[in-house]
Amino acid sequence: MTQQNHHFNKTNFTSEQLAEQYDGCTFTDCNFENVKLSNITFIECEFENCNLSNAKINVASFKDVTFNGCKLMGVNFNDCNPFLLDFTFNDCDLTLSSFYQLEIKNSTFNRCNLREVDFTETDLNGSTFHHCDLTHAIFDQSKLEKTDFTTAENFSINPESNRIKKAKFSRENVSGLLEHLDINIL
Repeated sequence: MTQQNHHFNKTNFTSEQLAEQYDGCTFTDCNFENVKLSNITFIECEFENCNLSNAKINVASFKDVTFNGCKLMGVNFNDCNPFLLDFTFNDCDLTLSSFYQLEIKNSTFNRCNLREVDFTETDLNGSTFHHCDLTHAIFDQSKLEKTDFTTAENFSINPESNRIKKAKFSRENVSGLLEHLDINIL
């Protein structure tokens, strides 16, 4: 069953039957908290002010999907289908989520809370972290080439264990590259 170009408003998906595919759909103020979204495909969909915290997304597909003002705490994006994976996050809370080993080049994170997010071995080449809080986010063996961190805050990235060639940083936040040295910058 496929839903096309449908607008869902204030739908509680914790008690709704889910379609196998959503194409061109918009979800506004919907609740997906703890919902099993396994094997569901979302194509060119937009989520506005939705709660997807702790949603189970095993083999779910997100192709050209935008999340605006959504709560996505504890979501293991590394469990989703990596084929044609493409999403954008604006004003979202992704605290404790994981992108472990995903290839999400050129992804955009705008004004997001990315506290304690796991980006271990993630390919983020060409991505943008615009005004994002990366407190305790994990970058280890991550590909961050040409990634824009110029307005990102509170990150700690070890250049020796991550690929950061041509990544962009501002003078104000460059200290996040030296934190692993345990030195005092005055």
